[in-house]
Amino acid sequence: MEEILNHNLIKIGDYSLATGKLIAIGAIIIAIWIFLKILGIIMRRNRLLRIRKSRQYAIYQINKYIAILIATIISLNLLGVDVKVMLAGSAALLVGVGLGLQNLFNDFVSGVIILLDSSVRVNDIIELNGLFCKVQKINIRTTTVLTRDDKNIILPNSTLTSNQLINWTHSHTTSRFEIQVGVDYSSDIPLAMKLMREAALAHPQVIKDPGPYIRLFDFGNSSIDLALLFWSDEIFRVENIKSEIRIKIYDSFRQKGITIPFPQRVVHINNK
Repeated sequence: MEEILNHNLIKIGDYSLATGKLIAIGAIIIAIWIFLKILGIIMRRNRLLRIRKSRQYAIYQINKYIAILIATIISLNLLGVDVKVMLAGSAALLVGVGLGLQNLFNDFVSGVIILLDSSVRVNDIIELNGLFCKVQKINIRTTTVLTRDDKNIILPNSTLTSNQLINWTHSHTTSRFEIQVGVDYSSDIPLAMKLMREAALAHPQVIKDPGPYIRLFDFGNSSIDLALLFWSDEIFRVENIKSEIRIKIYDSFRQKGITIPFPQRVVHINNK
């Protein structure tokens, strides 16, 4: 057995690679794989570790990158590569490469920051420069998001840390939304407000406590402008909810004779 482990597979000058070193590297890879599998199982079992799923994901990703880094350093040492000498000898080269790839390094650092401080987590609903999307996956360099058009977009992590970002689900999963509608000045305003509230309450994805309420927010040029305010935890597909409530409001108004006016303009023609 000792002869097999010490058998040199590769010998170039003073450098030699023994079978035992390759076996050790293989054992390290298997050990890292087993470690990550066990860690993933532990993270998924809330009974053993009561941590939010988004936090579980961050912990798993950070441990995965640390384990891979340690395994890489140990494997290089087993292969006879002195990591310290390699880094010291290539310091000038790394500076030059770093200047050329500073955006790439910025993305890496941003990825570590996101995973550590949990400002953005998996399954969060975010809004970035007008883009409304759901976080699918956070990697060390990029973040994959799903838009309301069901398109997957890969964003550099530096985009999330360097731009103003709205996280709709950062502290809770429920948000308030608004539907505006104008009614004719001759309309029964209390009745219109009652019908709007009933339309919201009838929708299964509108939260009943706190319940929806109606606000008269302006006297427009051709209408009295009302706003329906309601809460829902279906943030990502809330536009579908709004559409269904608008249809219900329209049907209720038509049955009760409440008119939704359209803008009118009077044109005076001076004939001379």
